[in-house]
Amino acid sequence: MNGAYAAYVVSLILFGLNGVVASYVSLPSDQIVFLRTLIGSVVLLSVFLGLRKKFTFLQHKRDFVYIATSGVAMGASWIFLYEAYQLIGVSVSSLAYYCGPVIVMLFASILFREKLTWVGIASFVVVLFGTFFVNGDVLLAGGNGWGLFCGAMSAVMHAAMVICTKKAVRIGGLENATLQLIFSFLATVAFMICIGGSFSFEIAASDWLPILILGVFNTGICCYLYFSSIGHLPIQTVSICGYLEPLSAVVFSVLLLGEGMLPVQIFGVVLILGGAMAGEMYAYRSKEKVLG
Repeated sequence: MNGAYAAYVVSLILFGLNGVVASYVSLPSDQIVFLRTLIGSVVLLSVFLGLRKKFTFLQHKRDFVYIATSGVAMGASWIFLYEAYQLIGVSVSSLAYYCGPVIVMLFASILFREKLTWVGIASFVVVLFGTFFVNGDVLLAGGNGWGLFCGAMSAVMHAAMVICTKKAVRIGGLENATLQLIFSFLATVAFMICIGGSFSFEIAASDWLPILILGVFNTGICCYLYFSSIGHLPIQTVSICGYLEPLSAVVFSVLLLGEGMLPVQIFGVVLILGGAMAGEMYAYRSKEKVLG
C-alpha cells in the first residue's frame, strides 16, 4: 500500500511537468500526442521483452477488454486535452480536465462498492475549490464551444480510463502499463487518420530533447508508476490525490517558466494540499482503528 501510494504520487508530480516540457516542442498537438505515445509504448515494450516477461492477457480476456478500453480512453483524453489547450488555453482546459476525478468518485460507490465518507467528500470538495482558485482566473475570458466541449470530453475520458483500469484486477504492473500505452497509441493513430492528419513530421533539432523527455520519462516511466499503483489504492485516494497533478503543473510553471502566481492561486494551492492531506490522514486513521 505504501509503495503503491508513493509510486502514484511520484507519477502525478512528474505528469505535472508535461505542460512545461511540451511548451518547448513546436509541433501541432496531435503530433505531440502521437510521438509521446509511440515513444512511451516502445520504451515499455522493450523493457517488458528485455526482462523476458510473458503476456498473460489471453488468460484474462475480460480484464484485457478493460485495459484496451482504458488505453483508448487515455489516448482520447490526451487528444481532447491538447486540442483544448490550443483553443481555450491551459488554465481553463486543466480545470475542465480535472473534473474527471469528480466523475470517478460519483461512480465509486456503484462500480467498486466503496463507501463514500463525509470526510472524504468534504476533503474532495475542498480540493475541487482549490483547483478552481488555482486555474479559474480565466474562466470569464471567453472561449469557443468546441474548445469547451474538448475540455469536458477530456474529463469524461480521464474518468473512463481510471474506472476501467480499476476494473482490470488480474493484469497489473508492467504488462498493464505496456498494453495501456499501446492502445493509447493506436487510438491516436486512428484519430489522425480520421481527421486526415499528417504523419510526415518536420522535427527541429531543438525539439528532440523535450520530445524524448516527454516520451521516455513523462509517458513511459510515469505510466508504469501510475498504472501499477492505482489498482492497489482506494478510489477516493486516487480521486483526491489526483489533484496533485494540476498543483505540480502550476508550481512547475512558476519555477521553470517564470509565470506569476496571484494571491488567490496561492490560496488555491493551500486548499489543494490541505484537502488532500486531510482526506488521506482520516483514511489512514480509520484503517488503523479497523486493524486495531
